[in-house]
Amino acid sequence: MEPFFSQTYNRVLASAVLAMAVLALASYAILNLKMADSSYPMPTNISVMGEGEVTAVPNVGQFSFSVIAEGATAPEAQEASGTKINDILAYLKEQGIEEKDIKTRDYNLYPRYRYEERVCAFGTYCPPGEQVADGFDVSQTVEVKVRDTAKAGGLIAGVGEKGATNISGLSFIVDDTSGLKSEAREKAIADAKTKAEKLAADLGVKLVRMTSYYENESYYPEPYYAKAEMAADMGGGFGGAEMPVGESSTKVQVNISYEVR
Repeated sequence: MEPFFSQTYNRVLASAVLAMAVLALASYAILNLKMADSSYPMPTNISVMGEGEVTAVPNVGQFSFSVIAEGATAPEAQEASGTKINDILAYLKEQGIEEKDIKTRDYNLYPRYRYEERVCAFGTYCPPGEQVADGFDVSQTVEVKVRDTAKAGGLIAGVGEKGATNISGLSFIVDDTSGLKSEAREKAIADAKTKAEKLAADLGVKLVRMTSYYENESYYPEPYYAKAEMAADMGGGFGGAEMPVGESSTKVQVNISYEVR
């Protein structure tokens, strides 16, 4: 009988130990889940994009021109270029353009070559002529900023009469866009807040705090034509046609994320 009771006791004891082990593991798992839930909460976020745009009529015009000169030697070419440039710069200053608004963009001095023709017998192969130096060329490009946009057309015509070539790049800009960017940013943030509040109300949640912010800005001109009287004041530049001054647009986009509950 004793072995039977011993075996039964051992089986009961093993079952009890196993049950206690299972309960212990279950308790440990539940405790870990509770700790994980309290230690690593997973907040819910919503993201919205806001946009703000501000436009302004440009207050500055700018264009560029080039002067090309040549000479038998490098100093001669440079002197010829300097004479033309100085004449044009003097004209610009007479028209009220300040030195800070005149900038040299490119200056190039390079040799010029020609090919001497060879005298060859008729019907025979004639090799290419020999390349020989034939003087020097100087090219200088200058950028001009015109703070009185009404004078832009007349100034372009004037520098052309003074010997400038390759006159190009006429554009109209807002000289300082920092104020426009700030105003556009305020509009974009307000737009994003309005959208976030509307979205939260639709979802039945409340905004808790902002979790991220990203900003993207752009600045570009849009067509805007000057009035006829402005074109008339431009001294007949561009044949008296209306001058497209352009309406500068500063746009800011923001992406804002909010934690919600």
